[in-house]
Amino acid sequence: MPGELSQWQAPTLGENLERAGVSRRDFLAFCGTLAAAFTLEAARSGSAAAVTAEEIADELSALTKPVVVWLQLQECTGCIESTLRSGDTTVEEAVLNLLSMNYNELLMAPSGHAADLALEEANAEPHILVVNGSIPLGAGGAYCTIGGKSAEQVLRESAENATTILAVGACAVWGSVQASRPNPTGAVGVEEILTDRQVINVAGCPPIGEVITATLAYLLTHGSAPRTDAQGRPLFAYEQRIHDSCPRRAHYDAGQFVRTFDDEGAHNGWCLYDVGCKGPSTFAACPILQWNLGTSWPIGAGHPCIGCTEKNFFDQFTPFYQALPNVTGVGIEATAEKVGWGLVGATVAGVAAHAGLTAVRRSAARRSEAELPLDAFGDGHVWLPTPTVRTDDPPSAPEQPGKAD
Repeated sequence: MPGELSQWQAPTLGENLERAGVSRRDFLAFCGTLAAAFTLEAARSGSAAAVTAEEIADELSALTKPVVVWLQLQECTGCIESTLRSGDTTVEEAVLNLLSMNYNELLMAPSGHAADLALEEANAEPHILVVNGSIPLGAGGAYCTIGGKSAEQVLRESAENATTILAVGACAVWGSVQASRPNPTGAVGVEEILTDRQVINVAGCPPIGEVITATLAYLLTHGSAPRTDAQGRPLFAYEQRIHDSCPRRAHYDAGQFVRTFDDEGAHNGWCLYDVGCKGPSTFAACPILQWNLGTSWPIGAGHPCIGCTEKNFFDQFTPFYQALPNVTGVGIEATAEKVGWGLVGATVAGVAAHAGLTAVRRSAARRSEAELPLDAFGDGHVWLPTPTVRTDDPPSAPEQPGKAD
């Protein structure tokens, strides 16, 4: 990156970025990505005009030194790696260097007693607390200790003066793979420890980097937490199901499913529901934001969604490569806001309704071997499903006249 920014040297964030050689144009491009994330909720809710990149840039530029404590407990560092690889490295690395300079085990230079002292000093001030990783309660907390303290003790001490608390990643949100059966370490999420505090859950394994940075930017520019769903996830990123924005949705509606990996349906980009896609039960912005500057995402690469933004997905959604299981209490056709204890009856009805819709779609997907496809754009085929017999594999394209075997 142009210039080196290892510490806060000027009064405001904007001046520090300028010293690091970050141009206004690059900074606006970074803020444009954040604005796009915030716009997702505004567009769906019909609320007031969404914030612009210029407004975000002005707010961020005027920020004085923020204090951020970034804990890494029982986890794999995947979430901070995702954050570091989000979008424009030049700008985001500079911002993260400034935001995370107080305490972040992976990025900070100090270690040992110096690191402990940095954490103690940061904890003494009002600060934003970001947590990666679950908290193991088994064996008196011995499964994860930092500086001789259990993960629970470290978390409680850091939360005492925290103005806002973010649980980033599935491990911090509910425990993830560590908390899955049989949960040998007794792992739990942040909100199960800090029961008297609001915890903003940035779910995913890992979350998209831009969602993490957008949540932080929202806090810094708005001075308050974003609106959240029933699971504490920011609505701007978790209000809509993957299924609703999936580019393969038309194939689902048409009954065109991949049945085995690398079959003709897979080559044609058909729906991955039959090979285990959990998109109908997963709330996330993956189809819209994607990873690596919008380069791709799991379904775009031909792999079914495993539902990693949902709680208990390792237990509820496995085996991953089997069709979506019936998950009690989660209505497939419900919205995120409707999934809650007060609407369990409605959600169960949603599961039943979806089962009926699925049966209809599967019936529509059955086709006979005698059917012929329609040419699509001159180089592919579209199968029109009819309620006849559904074969185990998609029919092979008929031989083109004049083509040699």
